[in-house]
Amino acid sequence: MSEVDLAAFAAAHADGALVIDVREPHEYVDGHVPGARLLPVAHVPLRTTELPRRERVYVVCESGNRARSVVGMLRAQGLDALSLRGGTAAWRAEGRPLVTGPRANLG
Repeated sequence: MSEVDLAAFAAAHADGALVIDVREPHEYVDGHVPGARLLPVAHVPLRTTELPRRERVYVVCESGNRARSVVGMLRAQGLDALSLRGGTAAWRAEGRPLVTGPRANLG
């Protein structure tokens, strides 16, 4: 299982789960899951050492495609990672809150 549904993701998010958003900066600024940290796909291979080894990492993008790719990469390196099925679009479609602007950036 490399994907999680919106209900499970929302529960983990409410419990303070680590969420990384692998979209491009302009997409992130336009609206992201509260608390999600920006780590664009192209930067992931260079920055995996910054991610916790003992904590599940939730990965989001707009629709879920990029996130699934990143999850495969992270799992291959021994990280516990899951992607949100449907991505930020699913989160938005349920009327869940989005944050605009460059907050919670990894770097």
